[in-house]
Order: sequence, then C-alpha cells, then structure tokens
Amino acid sequence: MSLTQTLVFALLAVLIGLLQQNRLGSGPSPRRRAGLLLLLSALAVYWLAPALPVRHLDFWLPTTTLTLTALCWVLTAPPEMRKVRGNRGAALTLILVVLALGGTRFLAEPLIVASTPPRLVQIFAALILSCLFIFLAQRFWRPYWLTAMTALLIAILVVLKTPALSAAASGFLRAINGQSTTLASPIDIRWLGFSYIAFRLIHTLRDRQAGRLPAVSLGEFVTYVVFFPSLTAGPIDRIERFIQDLRAPLALGPPEWLEAGTRFFAGMFKKYVIADSLALIALGATNALQVRSAGWAWVLLYAFSLQIYFDFSGYTDMILGIARPMGIRLPENFNAPYLKPNLTQFWNSWHMTLTQWFRAYYFNPLTRALRTAKRPLPSWAMIFIAQVSTMVLIGLWHGITWNFALWGLWQGLGLFAHNRWSELLKSRALRRSGSGPGDPSQGAPARGGKPGARSRLLNWGGAFVTFNYVSLGWVFFALPTVDSAHYFFSVLFGLV
Repeated sequence: MSLTQTLVFALLAVLIGLLQQNRLGSGPSPRRRAGLLLLLSALAVYWLAPALPVRHLDFWLPTTTLTLTALCWVLTAPPEMRKVRGNRGAALTLILVVLALGGTRFLAEPLIVASTPPRLVQIFAALILSCLFIFLAQRFWRPYWLTAMTALLIAILVVLKTPALSAAASGFLRAINGQSTTLASPIDIRWLGFSYIAFRLIHTLRDRQAGRLPAVSLGEFVTYVVFFPSLTAGPIDRIERFIQDLRAPLALGPPEWLEAGTRFFAGMFKKYVIADSLALIALGATNALQVRSAGWAWVLLYAFSLQIYFDFSGYTDMILGIARPMGIRLPENFNAPYLKPNLTQFWNSWHMTLTQWFRAYYFNPLTRALRTAKRPLPSWAMIFIAQVSTMVLIGLWHGITWNFALWGLWQGLGLFAHNRWSELLKSRALRRSGSGPGDPSQGAPARGGKPGARSRLLNWGGAFVTFNYVSLGWVFFALPTVDSAHYFFSVLFGLV
C-alpha cells in the first residue's frame, strides 16, 4: 500500500465508524455494514493491484482473485447456506464491480484499475464462463474437489514463487497477447496479496474437510478473504473469528477510537519514519557487494534487522488501526520479537499468524503422522524433521529460491538446537531437584515471584544471542543469490 492508499483507507474506516454511531446519518446495521465492506474490499482488489507489463493482466488477476474466492465458497458452504437469498446480492455486487471497472476503459484515464481494462466483450465472456464453472461446481459437488482446489492454490503459489516458472508463465501470457516473449520476466506476474489469499482459502478448505468450518454467506466469505486493510500484508485471520466481528453491532466509544488512532499513527511512525530511514543503509543486493569492512557490514545487517521489523510491524499497526473503527479486531502479528530470550519465543512473536497457520496445517499434522507411524522415529528425529521442514516451507513461501530455502534451514536448525538445549537443562533440573518440569532457560524467580538478577541477566543474554542469530539469517533473506550471501558473510567475519 502506498501512503495515499493508506490514508484513503483510514478515512473510509473513520467514516464507516462515524456512520455506525449515527453521527453522519442513520447508521448502517451489521448487515449493511457487511455489504459496504464487501463492496470496498472488491474495489480494493483492483485499486491495490500494480500496473503490469503483460497486457490487461492487472485487470485479470484481481478478477481471478474474486472468481477463485467465490468458487471456494461454493465448495466449502453447506447446501442450505448456498440457498440463502442474500448470496444473490453479494454475487450481483461482485459482477457489477467487474463490469463497472471494465467500463472505465472508455474514460480518458484509468479509474481504480492500474491500466486500461480489456474489451467489454472479453469481460462478459470471462464472467459467463466463471459463473458457469461455479454453477457446475455447486451442481456436481464432490468431497475430492476440496483437495483438488487446495492443490490448485498450492500450484499457483509454486508458479508465482519460482522465478523460472513465473518467467515461463509470463512468456506464455505475452504470446497470447501478441507481445514479445523475449521480454518475459519473473516480476511480470505480481499477483497482489495472493500469498495471504491462498492461505486464507486453504484454511477454509481444510477446515471444511475437518467439519469445523462455520456456515457463512458468500458476502461474508469474500469479505473475509479480501478484507481491504489486510489484503496486502496480512495478518492471516481465521474466518470464525472474523465473522463474529462482522456480524456484531459496532459499538465504538472513546477508548476504541483512542486505541485505533494510537495504533494507526504508531504504525505510520514505524513505517514511514523509522523503517524508511533505516532502508537507506539497510543490507541489500547492491551495498552487500560494495562493503569492504566488517564493521560496516554489521551496521548494514543490523539496519536491515531493524528495518524489516519496523516496516512489517508498522504496516500491521496501521492495518489494525484501520480495521478497528469498522468493527474488525484483527489478530496481532508481532509481540516484541527481538526482546525474546530464545528462538522458540521469537517465532511465537514474529509474524504470529503465519507461524500459527503452519503449526495448525502442517507442523501438527506432520508430528501426529510421525508419532502414529508403524515404526515411529525417535522423538528427537521427529522434532528435527518437523521443525526444519516447517521453517524451510515458510522460507519457500516467500520465494522458491536457494537463499530462502537456506534461510528456512537456518531457522529450523536454530529451533532444533534450542529444543535440545532446553530438554537437556530440563532433565538436569529434574535430576537435581526432583521437581516438575518448567522452563529452565528463564532462570529461577526471586522471592515474591519477580525474576532475580541472574534470571534477568540470562534473559537479556538470551535476547542478545537470539537477535544476532536471527540477524545472521536475514543475510539469506535480504540477498538474492547464494554467492552474494557467501561474499557478505566473508566480509562480516573479516575473511576477505
């Protein structure tokens, strides 16, 4: 989101909150508020999409987002919910948004969309085919369609995250449009927010298979998936929590307004003052190859560590502040991660909704499968496989490259090492005292329940080690190739 888009979203949130309080009118009911959020979110899918070099792709990708979301709703909604009359209004809203934005091709300048939309006959044809496919999915629904849809979403993610596949897809689309295929590039297909959209959709598909997905209308489902404040950078909310807020009457008092304003302006300060200032010296592909001294290399690395935190947590604060006046309390995504005394607590505090998603839909099922196998592995081996593979997948979620895989491996090995160290300390403490298991890495509390000097020293020492371990991992995250990372590590430790 640009600064302009952020401010526009904040203004819309304030207007919706004031309307709900009868300050500017009669105030919408929760149902009308949900309809308004659906409309704004559908428009935001197009407005936030960047201009792309492949002709009309910046129109077709947002349209495909809405189509995939509607299709997932059909696959996950129980039969009685598909017949609810309000679904027709939501479907009509989505169709009218697509047609209205397609009609802006006749304006002198594009409106909301990044570039001139395709011809209306093409848009009509695409809508008819989409509606026909969704109807057939509803008419001939089978349980295995949930698995097929999950596989399709993962396949799209793999294509988008793999540079070679993304470039090949760009060449294919360019050929269809009669454009030069020699200019195809991996960055030609930038599907805004799809990493988060796919995980929200997979969450609903997997919960439908498990029988724990709540019944929601089409409008509620689409609003949850493409809710405009969290479309670009998360957090990854859960649908059962989101619809509780969406359905509840909005009651905003001075504390809620103060909370929303504080979070929003704190986020702006983090992002646009601290993070953008640090970005001037933060580690990147260019300055990594120019630095010659170990001292400056550590300055660049620490600047990147702080910059990525203040940038991402600043965005999160702004998003939470924007959502609050509209009655949506999005989940927290950061909890002072750099102050945590070990890597496990760091990952319980950094991008929390992403780690919780992987824990629920990959880590926990994998560990259950390993434990219930006919020939179960030793506990340490199960922990190693689960932790390392989970972190490697989180790395590949950012991009399927060797550097992101190495970043995930680095984090996974660190988590495994901390797990083994904690188990060792725990077993020693049990042998010495015979007391129940605790968390020996935290140290023993002093009298009165407050941590003593030794405990505080251990915590701060652990935080220092954890921060530096995470920072070293950011080298793989910040740099594009293994060679550049290798060179920067050599400079960092004075080996060149």
